[in-house]
Amino acid sequence: MKVSVTIKKVLFTTLLSIFSLSTLHAAELKKVESELITPALKLETLDGKSLDLKDEMGKVVLVQFWATYCTPCRVEMPSMNKLIKKLEADKVPFKIIAVNMGETKAEVEKFVDVVKPEFTILMDSKGENVQAWNVFAAPSNFIIDTKGKIRYTLYGGVEWDSDEITKVIKDLAKEKS
Repeated sequence: MKVSVTIKKVLFTTLLSIFSLSTLHAAELKKVESELITPALKLETLDGKSLDLKDEMGKVVLVQFWATYCTPCRVEMPSMNKLIKKLEADKVPFKIIAVNMGETKAEVEKFVDVVKPEFTILMDSKGENVQAWNVFAAPSNFIIDTKGKIRYTLYGGVEWDSDEITKVIKDLAKEKS
């Protein structure tokens, strides 16, 4: 089955990511230089509401694919909460959408109760979006501009509230048409 093969790949790359936790601060965004089509993303949130990425046009959106077993995901989520607060204080139109990769609602709820992410969690229980977005590592991150285009990618963990990343997001938000 394709989903289980994909999940096995994610598990393998997650294990590799664990060994690189000491470089969490050193990860950098990779600018997308070519026309990269943003795949559709329409899933249910953890609390059962429907969310469509298309409805977030006009905001800079961080789409992150993650899993509860991903140590870098657990480590970086508090900095994602801090990033939201920094950008809200500066009135930057920004949203984080964190897509869980194929786990059960119970597993995700247990994780959320401990880590306390303050952003939207989507459930991709069948792993369909993992394939559509060509995700091969956890976490996999995509920064989408206000027009809905993927502008930056990052595979692995990072301190999201760093000055450098905050500036990138603010600059993207200023590019409104």
